[in-house]
Amino acid sequence: MQSMNAQCSSITSEQLEAQRWKPRDLPGHIGQIGPMWTRKEPDGWAYGLLCDAKHLNPARVMHGGVTASLLDHAISAVAWEACGRLPCLTVQLDTHFLAPVAEGQFAEVRVKVNNRSRSLMFLYGEMTVNGTLAATAQAVMKVMAAPVSHSV
Repeated sequence: MQSMNAQCSSITSEQLEAQRWKPRDLPGHIGQIGPMWTRKEPDGWAYGLLCDAKHLNPARVMHGGVTASLLDHAISAVAWEACGRLPCLTVQLDTHFLAPVAEGQFAEVRVKVNNRSRSLMFLYGEMTVNGTLAATAQAVMKVMAAPVSHSV
């Protein structure tokens, strides 16, 4: 039986840059996972992550927590842009894992806003690898009127 790595195609940072993807070193949790890759597309932004050894679970595929973090970050970024760059907090994130992501594969996320009220946004995200749907997420985001206080 072939291993999953033999069945999948890997991509390099140089190949991603040639496809107009830009690496972003971001602060906080997502920075520890990253670099996050971004690309401006005609209908919005795409977000991505190149799966490497630090992203793998014991089964040697992308950990579900990494998948959820990538989807949450992309959804949050789209919500932030759609609401005029006000802070947004994740109220709910329903994630469905559909296919494994192997080391060396590039996971891409695209997001759309389904609906919104004055203070809530409802979004849908899809994560694909080589055109194959690997995960989806539905999210409810709370739009904050001002920056979030960091006091305890």
